[in-house]
Amino acid sequence: MKKTIIIPLSALFFIFLFGPVKAQTSDFAMDLAQDYDQFRNNRIDTRRFKHSDLFPLIEKYRDNPVFEINKVGESIEGRSLNLISLGEGDTDVFLWSQMHGDESTATMAILDILNFFESEEFEQERTLMLENLKIHFLPMLNPDGAELFTRRNALGIDVNRDALRLQSSESRTLKRIRDSLDADFGFNLHDQSRYYNAERTSKPATISFLAPAFNYEKDINEVRSRAMKLIVVMNEVLQEIAPGQVGRYNDDFEPRAFGDNIQKWGTSTVLIESGGYPEDREKQEIRRLNFVAILSALHSIAIKSYQDEIIDDYENIPNNDRMLFDLKLKEVTYELEGNNYTLDLGINRNENDLKDNTEFYYSSQIVDQGDLSTSYGYESFDASGYVLDFGKIYSVNLQDTSALKKLDFTTLLKEGVGYVKLKNLPEDIQYSNYPVNLVSEDFQINTNLWPGRNATFFLKKDGKIEYAVINGFLVKPEEVSEKLCNSLILD
Repeated sequence: MKKTIIIPLSALFFIFLFGPVKAQTSDFAMDLAQDYDQFRNNRIDTRRFKHSDLFPLIEKYRDNPVFEINKVGESIEGRSLNLISLGEGDTDVFLWSQMHGDESTATMAILDILNFFESEEFEQERTLMLENLKIHFLPMLNPDGAELFTRRNALGIDVNRDALRLQSSESRTLKRIRDSLDADFGFNLHDQSRYYNAERTSKPATISFLAPAFNYEKDINEVRSRAMKLIVVMNEVLQEIAPGQVGRYNDDFEPRAFGDNIQKWGTSTVLIESGGYPEDREKQEIRRLNFVAILSALHSIAIKSYQDEIIDDYENIPNNDRMLFDLKLKEVTYELEGNNYTLDLGINRNENDLKDNTEFYYSSQIVDQGDLSTSYGYESFDASGYVLDFGKIYSVNLQDTSALKKLDFTTLLKEGVGYVKLKNLPEDIQYSNYPVNLVSEDFQINTNLWPGRNATFFLKKDGKIEYAVINGFLVKPEEVSEKLCNSLILD
């Protein structure tokens, strides 16, 4: 006999009014993702920015009664560390970013989140969060490192390995604020290598999460359990926006790290690592994902929906793997000592800072070669049937860069010319926007394929050059101006 379940009228009213709490956060997240552009702070749109760029954007909130802004410390070189607080709730949430100076994605997202709380949109969700939470942001914890766009601080130490000795002023500030707030939840916001992928997939680990261990045994107590459940909420949200592009960071205990210790000190701590995303070198799409994930987490904390999640779902998030290249060439034919070999090539485009560390140029390297069948590429090309040719140097030594304007580069590339010699090679720059490498009169082409060497060569089929790889960029000669970011100037 089928059992009849009678739901009280009051319960029906509750379900009608509030709906399933889990669905509330999910719906909120999808709306945020769609409406993100109206909250994006357009004053910063690249990863390389400094304290002098960030500080005025924080100061503008000082006149808004929603926000409380306090200088809470200084970096070693005297740049201010500022805490932005908002909300009147009983649950404290503490978020800090850029303790590594060159990991700025979440700092950009924090600016967008501040815009969200200043706006009049999503009134119901904003009110709910501000009534139930006290939210504290400490963006750009390492402004001295940000000045040089480098990982370490002015003392040359990794701030995230200074939780025990507290040798630097930035570390002492972070510890003091954590202790004074005794926050219920903490968000440790970082960037990771763009070459991480979600384990055994070609998808980049665009966002990776971790509920850090608080001991070598990796025990799970109530504090860490809350962090795991909150990560499940964010993962479910991100799977709707960037499916398959979420990873789980290694949870080996690091006794000097802040995340591990803050978990140990009683704050449920979530590590968010921003990795790579196709055609998003400046991490603007990843910035949006941070914005959505963090606000979704805050909403879930406010309505306590994370409590109903299952820890097993955290364990099911794929591990981070590091099997991605910027460019992967599959099964290219390489001739050596009169014999033909079939090799895969993995090529990465390294960034080199320019102009006071605010811009960069690429220098590419062959990172690995051989059987790379278990690896992947942001760009992958099946080179079966293509023969690698190291190319040649242009037959005429030119005087200087002004003579390059007369050259037909499409024709040169079709002929296998990858280098042009200049009698007067520029001395103050290392890169060129011309689609060939510029070299000195003494330069000789290296014809030995080897990891660590620059990736410039050609791909021939049936004796005809069909593709050029110039400084790690795969191009057709007739399309070189559209795809090549820069070549190199080599002595």
